[in-house]
Amino acid sequence: MAHDAALAELQTILGDRLILAGADLAAHGQSEAWFPATLPDAVAYPETTEEVSRIVATCARHHCPVTAWGTGTSLEGHALAVRGGITLDLMRMNRVLAVRAEDMQAVVQPGVTREALNTDLRATGLMFPIDPGANASLGGMAATRASGTTAVRYGTMRDNVMALEVVLADGSVIRTGSGARKSSAGYDLTGLFTGSEGTLGIITELTLKLHGQPEAVTAAVCAFDDFAAAVDTVIATIQMGIPMARIEFVDEAVASIFNAANGTTMPEKPHLMVEFHGSETSAAEDVRRFGEVVAEMGGADFKWATTPEARNRLWRMRHGAYPASIASRPGAMGLVTDLCVPISRLAEAVRETRADIAASGLPGPILGHVGDGNFHAILLIERDNQAELRTAKALARRMAERAIRLGGTMTGEHGVGMGKKDLMAMEHGQAWEVMARIKRALDPDGILNPGKVVPENMTEVSQ
Repeated sequence: MAHDAALAELQTILGDRLILAGADLAAHGQSEAWFPATLPDAVAYPETTEEVSRIVATCARHHCPVTAWGTGTSLEGHALAVRGGITLDLMRMNRVLAVRAEDMQAVVQPGVTREALNTDLRATGLMFPIDPGANASLGGMAATRASGTTAVRYGTMRDNVMALEVVLADGSVIRTGSGARKSSAGYDLTGLFTGSEGTLGIITELTLKLHGQPEAVTAAVCAFDDFAAAVDTVIATIQMGIPMARIEFVDEAVASIFNAANGTTMPEKPHLMVEFHGSETSAAEDVRRFGEVVAEMGGADFKWATTPEARNRLWRMRHGAYPASIASRPGAMGLVTDLCVPISRLAEAVRETRADIAASGLPGPILGHVGDGNFHAILLIERDNQAELRTAKALARRMAERAIRLGGTMTGEHGVGMGKKDLMAMEHGQAWEVMARIKRALDPDGILNPGKVVPENMTEVSQ
């Protein structure tokens, strides 16, 4: 094995927490999406920052790749060990280290999941609102700059990570940021590592911004006769400044999938799923104003979720859209697009995307966090059908080109990984090479999550 020396040394550090064969390797070689299985040489389970530091320093001496792993829910192959080496499973580093209620901050290890943190916060009156759907690890969410259904009100991980502890490619440990709400002291290294997908360093601790639990929460779903009216409702709502906590779009195909998967009776039409947070008075006023917009746009079939249980069912259904869509075509796998455009170009982007999907012949239900211009098409491909995979990839590329042409991005929240790496030159041009220079400066031997995000040679930049 190419990395035998590194593995032998790591066994003296970790003992039976270094796994060299069996089901653990297979589990860490799979992803949520269409990528083929890619097994690492070994899986390491550190429990402290010191252990992460020793593991990375050892791997650096032996030029052994290190790929960080959280819950494994990413959609672009971020955590697959495509160059072999060590998969660094951080899920045993799962403690909430401090809750500073007076500062509205929490300090956590990277293996804490968003649901576990909110359970811990339940008695404090505070919450961590970033909600990508999956019960992802907070370290992974920071590494991919995740967001989700609540980004329209609370922002993304970029807006809610205040400070980090990071192990660099040589094993050294640095801290970035602070508990202060703002700073002008030097480069924003916290922002640099947030979204770097484990290619610049391994996050071992996070200081997160918390928010107050709202006094009143109101949620609803409403149908529209056509998608344009639903999208125009989103645009009007945002431009009027109505403070939505969530405003989600699902097309008629997704409504049908929801009915089949959940036993609901939604009309097979485009729908908006909305939620308001605030005081009893402010939430009621927001609901009234939103209802006026919906009526003006021809929306109907308002169904309000008036209890916590009903709201939870509504959002569980929305969060389950991806696996339900996969199940709607037996034997299928998914290629998920993740476009984000300025809100003024949203209707145009969705209209052109729907037409392109229809012309491709592939099933491609559309849904998304359209309050910030972000939407997804789930392209359903017959497993092992290479012709369909090629069609889907070409379709996804056209969608990316469209988003960029409209002033947006080919990934609003899922990140780059290896799935969207070939689109980076199109979006960033020579700035992609600047990213590669940063990578080479911090990781000159390229051991941290190689094969992801940045070009490995200038040929990729010029393509």
